[in-house]
Amino acid sequence: MPRRENMPTGPAVTTTGLAKRFGAIEALRDLTLEVPRGATFGLLGPNGAGKTTLLRVLLGLTKPTSGSALVLGHPIPPKAVRTRIGYLPQDLAIYQDLSVEENLALFGRLEGMEEERIAKRTEEVLKLVDLTGRRRDLVAKLSGGMRRRTSLAAALLHDPDLLLLDEPTVGVDPELRAAFWAFFATLTGRGKTVLITTHYMEEAMKCDLVALLHRGSLLVRDAPSAVKAATNSANLDDAFLALVRARGEVDR
Repeated sequence: MPRRENMPTGPAVTTTGLAKRFGAIEALRDLTLEVPRGATFGLLGPNGAGKTTLLRVLLGLTKPTSGSALVLGHPIPPKAVRTRIGYLPQDLAIYQDLSVEENLALFGRLEGMEEERIAKRTEEVLKLVDLTGRRRDLVAKLSGGMRRRTSLAAALLHDPDLLLLDEPTVGVDPELRAAFWAFFATLTGRGKTVLITTHYMEEAMKCDLVALLHRGSLLVRDAPSAVKAATNSANLDDAFLALVRARGEVDR
């Protein structure tokens, strides 16, 4: 796909000394990070590592305590490029009293899409998330996994340049998870950027790059295979523990 005119060529996301405090809690600590365009980039770490906070800061939903960030070349909050960002929150942001396709139509209109484009993209994303046969069902009647698939479809509908996905495959069966990851690879092949949080370490091996976070700070940013090699670890779980121990910050 040809590059869009006037589209910046720098990193998709850059943070510099980013910090966020909630009272005495440091959710992010002096985080400096770069996410290149056209990559599947995994944010890894246990609950409380700062992954969700980082996504919310990048979207302008949470104001940082200090530091700065650029999203698609624009400072946060990224109002100028908001329509080029797709977001899947951990807590699903879809309407349970609407059907699957009614939710997609609503989100498409909120993004300023034309009706013809909404209809075309609805067919495409429903096929991807395997919900074509449930398109007229109320979200309230769907299983948790199907609701998550509906939310992912809404995030993908406007064909964004940057996807911020917070645990997108939770509650999704292994076969569909594999389909999602294959689609993410297709997106990055088209120059899109996928920034994804996950606690499935075997999934993280499919990322081009990963950043391991612990207590709001960055442990390492590298290719998954390089992280394993540098820590002499058989998997990313062991690599994470090795990096935490090296800092003397093992949780007890």
